[in-house]
Amino acid sequence: PNPPISQSPPLPPSQIPVKTGNDFVVPATDVRIVGVTSELQSVIQGVIKTQPGGETSQTQLEQDVTAILDTGLFAGATVNSRSNEQGLSVVFQVKPLIVNSLQLTGAKALSYEVAQTIFQSQIGKPISPSEMKTAVENINKWYTENSYSLARVIAIKPNRQGVLDVNVAEGTIENIKFRFINDDNQTVDKKGKPIQGRTQAEFLNKQIQLQPGQVFQESKIRQDIQRLYATGLFERVNLELEGDANNLDVVYYIKETGARSVNVGGNYSADQGIIGTLNYSDRNIGGINENLNVNLQLSQRDINFDGRFTSPYRENEPDRLGYSISAFRKRQISDTFDSDIKLANGDKVREGKIGGSVSFQRPIDGWNTSLGFNYTRVSISDREGKITANDVQNNPLTKSGTGIDDLATVSLNATKDMRDNAFNPTQGSVLKLSTEQSLPFGQGEISMNRLRADYTQYVPVKLFESSQSQVFAFNVQAGTIIGDLPPYETFNLGGSNSVRGYDAGDVGSGRSYVLASAEYRFPIPILDSLGGVLFADFATDLGSGDTVIGNPAGVRGKPGEGFGYGAGLRLNSPLGLIRADYGLNDQGESKVHFGIGHRF
Repeated sequence: PNPPISQSPPLPPSQIPVKTGNDFVVPATDVRIVGVTSELQSVIQGVIKTQPGGETSQTQLEQDVTAILDTGLFAGATVNSRSNEQGLSVVFQVKPLIVNSLQLTGAKALSYEVAQTIFQSQIGKPISPSEMKTAVENINKWYTENSYSLARVIAIKPNRQGVLDVNVAEGTIENIKFRFINDDNQTVDKKGKPIQGRTQAEFLNKQIQLQPGQVFQESKIRQDIQRLYATGLFERVNLELEGDANNLDVVYYIKETGARSVNVGGNYSADQGIIGTLNYSDRNIGGINENLNVNLQLSQRDINFDGRFTSPYRENEPDRLGYSISAFRKRQISDTFDSDIKLANGDKVREGKIGGSVSFQRPIDGWNTSLGFNYTRVSISDREGKITANDVQNNPLTKSGTGIDDLATVSLNATKDMRDNAFNPTQGSVLKLSTEQSLPFGQGEISMNRLRADYTQYVPVKLFESSQSQVFAFNVQAGTIIGDLPPYETFNLGGSNSVRGYDAGDVGSGRSYVLASAEYRFPIPILDSLGGVLFADFATDLGSGDTVIGNPAGVRGKPGEGFGYGAGLRLNSPLGLIRADYGLNDQGESKVHFGIGHRF
């Protein structure tokens, strides 16, 4: 038996007289609660008005029984009383609710099996408020651990049949909205009209996993933001939530990059004279992230062009391959031979290449892969375009020995991209592997395989106080060619995309190579779009220069390995990231390099 809350000296029992239409108010000398645990006794003490030393009545006792049952924690309750000289002794006889089963309301992310496991200690036993509180905490913990940051238990309501109704609000998404922002971070223009982006809303919706009707999950939101950045169309993607945990609007605030550009220019070359250039680039054709890039160079002696159309693979359309089509024609002084190796008539060696390629892309086990079919007709000529088979030392300049080769290849590329941004990464890594096998037909019947590996790591650092990113970037790459090696297919080391401080190809021309680079990228406070770089590069041909037909590297006196270092500027512009580097090399020479995009 449970101890009394308080008790007067026992007196002979007698029933309180009750008359119809009358309700006697008497003191409650003691109140006892029997049939339940001390925990449930405390619950009852908190809801009944009949307390030791206070007044009570028959009506009050009936109301107390109703209050006990209204808690939902008890299957039944009765009250007995007896009079004594000081007043009334009261006994509440209570039957606890036995938990028989569980019911979930409002749950999509939380499965019945998970909830059943958490509440298992309650099933088949008298209900326990403390154990229910612990179970609620464990459910909320499960939500947090699984990135459901808005989800929580709202209430638990037991019924008389012993069923616990667990009511949750999980943050169900009602709407997904996209709002474009301008350079001033505003969503409307000066006339109050919404900023219109080029990217189609349907395309944006297809890029993200979370859709209306699903539960908000932070891990998926982070993945969706990464997917939007991965398109290369957006400079900034921010997120805001509107509404509440039952009706949630997810709003993306997006700033598009300058995806379209047209550039007209010109320059002068001692070899070709005045050259006019035209470049058209659009990375968002039709607002669906299809890319077109066309470069055209016109001179008095030649026309060079390079065009590529790409329709990338999309994760939301897994059965559709991405594809790319390109065509090109270019003719230039060879980086392999340059001015130190000439033709019999004294002219410099010029490489002409015309051809095209088709490639198909899709991811496989986390790798972005592509399979390409490529064709190039290579011709070696003098300044006037006359085909020449040999150099002044009678070394063949093509595999066929005629001055013209046909090079058809099948290429396979695989990329593991873990960067936070494809165009201006601040952390993560990217690994690229490739192989290219030639098909021996046509002039030259070239049989070769080109193997390459390229790894880059980006590490965020903070060497000085700034709200903008600072990054250490490291790159190492290597390659080799197995089989036939036409001179124009060598790895040429040195230049803006190799060892800075050297001219293109001045370090070496070999069958194999290793190249390593490091950069510290930092903001320059005077202008948000301006950044600086400190860099160092090293490359070696691994002693393979003399394996090339005619040993062009040896004839030119290329060192075979070289080191360069220096500093540069980076400018974010509508044309993309423009870079300018000043490099010094280990031969005591210097060189200024210009380019588009980061070196790696």
